[in-house]
Amino acid sequence: MASDLIVSVSGIRGIVGQGLTAQKALAFALALGTNVEGKPVVLSHDGRPSGRMLGHAVIAGLIESGCAVHTLGVAPTPTCGLAVRHLNAAGGIQITASHNPAEWNGLKLFGSNGAVLSAAEGVRLKQIFDNGNFRTLPWNRQGNLTDCSQALIWHTDRVLELVNGPAICRRGFSIFVDANGGAGGPLSKQLLDALGCRVTLQGGNADGSFAHTPEPLAENLQDILPLVPRAGAAVGFVLDPDADRLALIDETGRYIGEELTLALAVTFRLGQEKGPVVINMSTSRTVEDIARHFGVACHRSAVGEANVAEKMREVKAVIGGEGNGGVIDPRVGFVRDPFIGTGMILNLLADSGKTLSALVAELPAYAIVKTKVSLTPERLPAVMAGLEKRWPRAGVNRLDGLRMDWEDRWVHLRPSNTEPVVRIIAEAPKVEDAQRLCQEVAEVIAQMT
Repeated sequence: MASDLIVSVSGIRGIVGQGLTAQKALAFALALGTNVEGKPVVLSHDGRPSGRMLGHAVIAGLIESGCAVHTLGVAPTPTCGLAVRHLNAAGGIQITASHNPAEWNGLKLFGSNGAVLSAAEGVRLKQIFDNGNFRTLPWNRQGNLTDCSQALIWHTDRVLELVNGPAICRRGFSIFVDANGGAGGPLSKQLLDALGCRVTLQGGNADGSFAHTPEPLAENLQDILPLVPRAGAAVGFVLDPDADRLALIDETGRYIGEELTLALAVTFRLGQEKGPVVINMSTSRTVEDIARHFGVACHRSAVGEANVAEKMREVKAVIGGEGNGGVIDPRVGFVRDPFIGTGMILNLLADSGKTLSALVAELPAYAIVKTKVSLTPERLPAVMAGLEKRWPRAGVNRLDGLRMDWEDRWVHLRPSNTEPVVRIIAEAPKVEDAQRLCQEVAEVIAQMT
């Protein structure tokens, strides 16, 4: 049911006043405070009005469990992760429902390393929440509350340290940003001003007023696309509500999307320093081609930010991320960060002297198609075996569902974490080839169920 509270290893989310209430937020905060044994915790929220109500409940739970709470106010998700590291905190909570509609909210959790909570840590915390055996302290041993609104400055300063600010400033770019009432507007403006850009900011008040459906997909941005050339902008940057995803619009008003955000960032980063790259199983092979061009390894992880971050640490990657516009630079933090992505793409534009459309035209071109079909979890093993029989010469990877690779295309079948469906993602040089792969997988599923 949509009104139910969704509890997972990464946090909780639900419709405010139905599945997600102040009482549930209080209990989850108590669980985190219990798990970190009263050590300091960072707290922030996106622009949704319900974030303030939930924030008060979270503060109460953390303080009762003995935690010192560093509150950032409205801040992007990656800023929360950065602040955890900066303050040597034991963890963090970002109150957000990401790209869900306005009536939703949730609590997203960070570990002491500033990354989204790992699966193992999340399981332990969920057990505490489910058991309700919380750490509560008497009045004279409870925690305290500290304002930490300067975290946006820390984030801006860190990005400026990692890109060539003077080179970007010399170009005097005109930039369009659609923050859509989310948490990223103020930091985007602050960063772009520091980089000498002329900024047109749409939906810059972080008040949770979404002018369009929040997920930054082409179908949700039809009214935004023409605003980029109208503003004379070199690029349009589009953020989701908690500002951990970055979609691109080129100078002509064409939707470039999220997949190529990471590809461009990887191109810039590997030009700075060669080293391993990590992407998830459903991210475009464009990034693999770029890594191959630079002569470095490209590793794939299971889908999910925490999985990408864990693999990045394992292989000592210089950059990684996901095809949803999520750039992860370990020098900033192991969190998807559109602000370092913004800096890298502007630096790439400044160094090359080319337009965004010209840079995109130079990238290896593929088409990704995504769909889903109904399938209960118990049927998945038989379906995967049937697909392997259907394509016996394909490369097989079962790290996360089933991924099958050929020389110039792939298809990935993975179960949803929230509904009885499987997601089918295919990529090929032409859109009709990717569509055909998805259709053939769906036909095998239909024959076996």
